[in-house]
Formats: sequence, C-alpha cells, structure tokens
Amino acid sequence: MLIIPAIDLREGKVVRLKKGEFSEQTTYFEEPVSVALKYQELGAKIIHVVDLDGAFFGQPQNLEVIEEICNNVSIPIQMGGGLRNLELIERVMDFGVSRVVLGSVAIIKPEILEEAIARFSAKRVVVGLDIKEGKIAVSGWQKVSDHKIDDFIIRLRRIGLEEIIVTDIERDGMLSGPNIPLLEELAKKTIGLRIIASGGVSSLPDIISLKNLSKYGLYGVIIGKSLYDGKIALKDALDVAKW
Repeated sequence: MLIIPAIDLREGKVVRLKKGEFSEQTTYFEEPVSVALKYQELGAKIIHVVDLDGAFFGQPQNLEVIEEICNNVSIPIQMGGGLRNLELIERVMDFGVSRVVLGSVAIIKPEILEEAIARFSAKRVVVGLDIKEGKIAVSGWQKVSDHKIDDFIIRLRRIGLEEIIVTDIERDGMLSGPNIPLLEELAKKTIGLRIIASGGVSSLPDIISLKNLSKYGLYGVIIGKSLYDGKIALKDALDVAKW
C-alpha cells in the first residue's frame, strides 16, 4: 500500500487543522520545503500538498511555496486546494505538480472535471470526496452539499475518473483512527475506482486495517498529524505497507 505524507499549507507554513476547522489550527513547521525534502529522504514515493487557504478562498494562495517544493524534490507532488479552473490546473502542472486533486469544482462544476481529464488524462486528475455527516462537503469543508455519495460516484465512473481520495472530516486531525466501515462501504461501491484513504490515521495497526481493504481497491493512505506529532514514524509506516 502507498503511504503518502501530507503537507498542509496556510500562510506559507505547515499546519494541521482539527476536523477542517481553521480555528483549530496547530502550526508545526515554518519551512515546508525542508519537510518535503525530509519525507523524500525517508523514502516517500509521493507527497500530498494542500493549500488550505486556497480551499477556503476558492483560489490557491500558496503557489510560490508549492512551486519551491516542486523545484527542490524529485518525487511526485500531488496538490489540491482552490484549483477551480483549467488555467490554474495547467499553471501548477507547468511548474511541476504531477497530479491535481479537485474537490469543490468537481461537484459544483463537473464540466471542468471532465475537461481536465480530457486535457491532462485521468492519471493526473484525482477527485477528493470529503465526507461530513454522510454528505459531500465543499468550499474548504465549510459547506455540505446535497449530493448523494452513491450517485456522485456513478457520475465519476462515467466520465472516466480512475481515482478518488476519501476523507472523513470528523476524524481528520483527530488521531482517532480511520473510519473503516465508511471506507469499506465506499470501496465496495466504487469497484473500478482506486481509493486513497485520509483522516484519523494514528498508528501502525490503523495502516494494517486499511491495507486489509486493498482487495476492494483501496491502495493508499494519506498521513499528516500522526507524523507531525510523532505517533508514527514515516519509515515504519513505509515498512508496514510493504508486508
């Protein structure tokens, strides 16, 4: 299973939120590039970068930092947060982002998602499904849409999407363990789509539990706060994922 360390950016710094609440922020590092280089040195194959300001305001606010990360590491960068038009998607890809994660725009303007897949390929476009109270959240997790998850997944399949990131907002940044029942249910419903799990991972047994869902298409996990707080060592997580 693929272990993907996360770098969440706000005002140019590496932070984590609890349940996506901007009032519940902890700042961990002042130099995001150093964090990315450390992850690469420890053996990460890809890094997940989120522009939290971009997700909230609807347009990326940390592009200079993200470009600097891309210029300093040799492993792929997966980036999301405020990418709501094709021009921005093309811009970040031009300066080195390997894969973009589309959240709100995939729900509010699905035609942009379709065009992004057509223009850049499904290998480089991922949709983030952020789940809150059983529904899909948008606008930096500040609003909950009326979209039914099952119907939306069917639509994603039809337009050629290959991969989704599933985040349980209630567990994100809480170190309370991943929502295994939710992930298993979605994985069974999304046969044909690869899944990356996000939210709540706090221990190596959590990673093992997620790995048991690989038979349903879950192939990766994003880890953030547990790395920052020292609950999990990245090298140990990478080793466990190989079993």
